[in-house]
Order: sequence, then structure tokens, then C-alpha cells
Amino acid sequence: FNFWRIVYSHGWCVLLPFRVDKDKMGLSRVIRLNNGTIVDCKITSDKNTRLNICARSTKELSKNQISEIKDQIGNCLRLRENFSDFYNIVNTTPKYRWISKAKSGRLLRAPSVFEDIIKMICTTNCSWALTEIMVENLVGDLGETFDGNYRSFPLPEKIAGKSEKFLRKRVRAGYRAPFILEFADKVASGKIDVESWRSSDLPTEELYRQLRSIKGVGNYAAGNILKLLGRYDYLGLDSWVRSRYYELYHNGRQVSDKTIERRYAQYGKWRGLIFWLEMTKHWFEHKFPF
Repeated sequence: FNFWRIVYSHGWCVLLPFRVDKDKMGLSRVIRLNNGTIVDCKITSDKNTRLNICARSTKELSKNQISEIKDQIGNCLRLRENFSDFYNIVNTTPKYRWISKAKSGRLLRAPSVFEDIIKMICTTNCSWALTEIMVENLVGDLGETFDGNYRSFPLPEKIAGKSEKFLRKRVRAGYRAPFILEFADKVASGKIDVESWRSSDLPTEELYRQLRSIKGVGNYAAGNILKLLGRYDYLGLDSWVRSRYYELYHNGRQVSDKTIERRYAQYGKWRGLIFWLEMTKHWFEHKFPF
């Protein structure tokens, strides 16, 4: 376990409500508790192993609320997932032993599956800068405020209650606007229960099929959402990782997706995670890779 490697495991750490404090090596975000209480949390770590959570609230927090805060933060940092099999594989594969030494593998995620899916839709067919803008606008306009400064990620009902025009013009969601609205409406109305997917016993292929049934979620998005559900069977290919792969193995020459998939097939249910870590290995050379 290495706290800072989780923070910088992918781009979620710079998408609101997450906030990175580079000076104090901390990760903050506003979370919403089950009873509606809004809390601002800052997580730091002693030597990247012991976690410290500073939770601020306008009212005194009960023991149950403190427990819920720990649960939500633990969920974000994937503390309850067992990576023993994963580390056995990388430790017996010389080219991947660095992963174990770096204590890497856990990918940062949001407290809710809903937030992860909305954010993943906001990464499709656009620059990362536009993704940041869309998420910033969603949080800034529809999130619940804490102490007048920071906001939570909006509830499904908040997004579902807006118009397509609002999402296109104000959020700058573009063609994604109707997809985001439809998805938020289905979650808010209870037509789909995405939160159950983190503990689902369904085969990965079935979860993948259900994700693909969400408008706006294609092969790339579904594969990467699965990683945030603890399923690593799919690579989640997009233009950025394809380009990295071409550079690493083919001197920049393009190859088919099937060629990429064949290289990692031997790693079974962990292939998507090994692929992602190899594509981002250069990040590990820096304390702040982005």
C-alpha cells in the first residue's frame, strides 16, 4: 500500500471534488453522508502507510458519521480489496516486479459508482482540459456547498432536473448532454442500481454488457469503469494508451487492438491493471506526474 501512488494512479485526483495539496502531500474532497451532512475531508499519510483523515463539518459528528466517513474514504482508496493474487503475478514476472516495489495497483475512485460513470462519460472524445471544465461546471453549479468554498459532486436528482440546454451551454457537455441526463434520470428514479455493481456477483462480461447499455458508455469507458469496480479483465483502450503502447513496443507504428490484447491475455483477470500500470510507468519517476 502506498497512499501517494493511489492519489496519482490516474487523473481522478485532479477532478473536483477531489483536490490535491502538493505542499502537504494531501488529498481532499467534500463528501455527502447518508443523512445529507456535508463534510470536507483531507487525507494525508505517514510514510505513505498510515492514513490520517481531518474531517470538517458545521456540526459535531456522531460516531456513526465518523464511521461512515472512514468507509467512504476507504472505498475511494480501495482499502478492502485483496491484491494478493495480483502481486503474486507481478512478483513472478521480472519486467513487472517494479509494480510490487512501488506498492502500486489500487486505482483511486469516487465514493459512488454514479460519480465515476459521469466522470468517465466526460472523458470521451475530448481533451483532458475539457473533461476538467465539464466536471468543474457540474460540481460548481449543482453540488452542495460546504462553508461557502467547496462543493460536493451533484446527486443524480440534481443533474436529472436540469435541461439538455443547460448541460450543453453551462456545463459544456456537448453531445454528451442527453446521455448524462438520461443516465442521471435512470439512477434517480431507481430504474438502475449502479451502486450495487461494486459488490455484484455477476460475471464481468455481464457487468460489461450492462455498462455498455448506458448511452455514452462505449468500449473504452466500460473497460475503465470496470477497473473502478474491481474488475480488470478489459484493457479500456483509448487514443492515449494506444499511442503509449505503440511507442513502447512498435517504435510508434500503429497495430491493431487485437495485437495489444494478445500481449496481455496471459495475465487473465489482471490484464487490464497490468496494462494500465505499464502504460503509466513513466509517472513513477515523478512525485507529481501531472
